[in-house]
Amino acid sequence: MAIRQLSPEMVNRIAAGEVVERPASVVKELVENALDAGASEIEVVTAAGGLSLIRVTDDGIGMDKSDLAFSVERHATSKLASDDLLQIHTLGFRGEALPSIGAIAQLTIASRPRGGRDAFEIMVDRGSRHDLRPAALNPGTRVEVRDLFSATPARLKFLKSERAENMAVSEAVKRLAMAHPHVGFSLTMGERTGLRLPRCASNPDGMLERLGRIMGREFMTDAVPISGGRDGVSVRGFAGLPTLHRPDAALQFLFVNGRPVRDKLVIGAVRAAYGDLVPKGRHPLLALFVELPPEEVDVNVHPAKVEVRFRDSGAVRGLLIGALRHALETAGFRASAQGGARTLETLAQTVAVAAQPARADAPPPPLPLSPDRARGFAEDRQVPFDAFAMPTADSNAHDEAPAAPDAMQRPLGAARAQLHETYIVAQTETSVVIVDQHAAHERLVYERLKRALANGGVARQALLIPAVVEVGDDEALVLDEKAAELAELGLVLERFGPAAVAVREAPALLGTSSVDGLVKDLAADLLADGTATPLRERLEAVASRMACHGSVRAGRRLTAPEMNALLREMEATPFSGQCNHGRPTYVELKLSDIERLFGRK
Repeated sequence: MAIRQLSPEMVNRIAAGEVVERPASVVKELVENALDAGASEIEVVTAAGGLSLIRVTDDGIGMDKSDLAFSVERHATSKLASDDLLQIHTLGFRGEALPSIGAIAQLTIASRPRGGRDAFEIMVDRGSRHDLRPAALNPGTRVEVRDLFSATPARLKFLKSERAENMAVSEAVKRLAMAHPHVGFSLTMGERTGLRLPRCASNPDGMLERLGRIMGREFMTDAVPISGGRDGVSVRGFAGLPTLHRPDAALQFLFVNGRPVRDKLVIGAVRAAYGDLVPKGRHPLLALFVELPPEEVDVNVHPAKVEVRFRDSGAVRGLLIGALRHALETAGFRASAQGGARTLETLAQTVAVAAQPARADAPPPPLPLSPDRARGFAEDRQVPFDAFAMPTADSNAHDEAPAAPDAMQRPLGAARAQLHETYIVAQTETSVVIVDQHAAHERLVYERLKRALANGGVARQALLIPAVVEVGDDEALVLDEKAAELAELGLVLERFGPAAVAVREAPALLGTSSVDGLVKDLAADLLADGTATPLRERLEAVASRMACHGSVRAGRRLTAPEMNALLREMEATPFSGQCNHGRPTYVELKLSDIERLFGRK
């Protein structure tokens, strides 16, 4: 078949297939244009999941008559000051969105510049451009898209239900709103207002308020601030406590220079930063905003601009991990407030069930009566107080030496009792704290072991016979290059032929049984990203198991000094709000909530 030149209409439709995947793609492009125009209020209206109507109205700088005519031309943009694609300071820059949308739908753009008296509009109907005409509009721009994909009906078969498309539109607006808290947003889908976000202050408090409206109030309660910078790269944002997690990563967000992106780098950084602080299969909540010089990141690697490529991805990953770990360490023993809230909800449900009146035909429950009490009188049908003569919990906390005078003012309070030889009940001035003694002590022992590994080095044990591990040529080379680093972690090896290494010493914690698998996994990881993470994780996993066996077990009765000492050490130890498996080590019940539970307030 001979080569032929494609028509401009076909070229536009091909470009639209790259840029416009679904209605949410159109909303994203139009809202980005509004943000680049300096809008302070953006209104989005959709109908039929965005297929029938998408309308985005803003109060930005607007366009005059000549700019409006150029806006629907291919590769025409006001967002590049030069031809240098390494100096991109805006969200949009390709100049493809509007003509691509006009090629597959009916596109109408009306605009009036700030300070201008006249407004004009232009229409592009499935690739056919109409002349400019006067319009009535406040300063700003209104873009209306009707009958999306009407010029390419085959694309309709690949769309999902109206509800799914509405959810995708809402997600696109929310992501952009998170990155720009100083801008007000409203989203109306059909007859329902799906989102209304007022403008917030351009400071950390305003950012957290905007994040809380989108990610939930519990995130606002349990979020810690993130801040860090290195070599011109900075990161800020908020991350949830390790005890606040969910079954998927849907509430993990990364923004690069104000642009919401999806990047595997943040997933790996989050996994490395939280480590064993969250249970397996669970994901923490966070929103991170990375700022760096535009020449250090390539935003032109994807037509829809949803992916980026960092020039030094290792430095960015290291910065994210360091900032997250520092924030989580600063949070110390703090645990999610949701644990106490869920506990009170459970108690409230139990009280409600107990308070339900019995059926009329049900016999009254038997009540123990003292034998010397006369029967038959209603006022006598009560439980004698001598039934409570024996305590139901260990009272050693009061029988022995009292807690320090200021213990009630401490975050975890003073120990008052031990229940079922497993749970410590402590009292503060404003709350009741219940501590799982085994989970708490397990974390404390684990952190001691990790500090020993970090400060004193890893103890080695020499192998009686060096273990020869067969690996590939590349794997043997990278292991030999990293031999000095691996020796610091307790693994001493050397090249043994072109495709093997000989292990002479191994970490004492690991023993000798897993040397072969350890070396092969380590080689694969070094080839992937040049780090020795698997070895460190393996050491910490062994330390975790040692801590589990070396900690206070459930069923052991503790004295009052022991319980108070455990509480004080928890307050001084980072990450003590959750055990090695990511479960909370304590719950706090506010006294005001308990009083409401019993109808006192």
